Amino acid sequence: MTESRAPRRQPTARQRALLSELEALFLSEGFSQFTLDDLAARLHCSKSTLYALAPSKEQLAVKVVAHFFKGAAELLEERIGGIDDARKILGEYLAGISEYLNRASAAFMTDIAEFAPARDAYQLNSRAAAQRIRSFIDRGVTDGVFREVHARLIAEMAGLIIEGIQTGVVGQRAGVTDAEAFTALSELLLGGIATKNVLN
Repeated sequence: MTESRAPRRQPTARQRALLSELEALFLSEGFSQFTLDDLAARLHCSKSTLYALAPSKEQLAVKVVAHFFKGAAELLEERIGGIDDARKILGEYLAGISEYLNRASAAFMTDIAEFAPARDAYQLNSRAAAQRIRSFIDRGVTDGVFREVHARLIAEMAGLIIEGIQTGVVGQRAGVTDAEAFTALSELLLGGIATKNVLN
């Protein structure tokens, strides 16, 4: 016999608004330096209101980070909706990642890198992005706009680069932001796998 579970309670309009406000605050200033008292003061709400979102500041940070990346995934899918050319889909997808991450301050990205649960949420998003890239490459090869390549290998290599970007290694070594790194990845992929007739 399976144990019945209570239906997950949907967030109220006020809670959704608070999540958006927290996201904007964290994107601008990071989250590690804030206490719940600080956040309650900045958002003009009670600590109990924040506890209704998450039972601790750490879990609240993870919730906001996950909210940010969930929003990114949804916007990216909307951005590529209706585009038929795989080359344009791949370019728009990576450009979208770059633009979305450009909203995040260095403090926010540093806090994610240094806080394992938040880093896990970023890594989950990165793995999902690598899977989408693979599907775009597969489609492009089928459509003849990409050369015959080992789509899984190229996607895994792109995934490793994405991981290098999200862990901060690429940015530190190259002296670029995550957004700039994603732009370069787009140029590298599109230039490397496009067929000659597409390039010319």
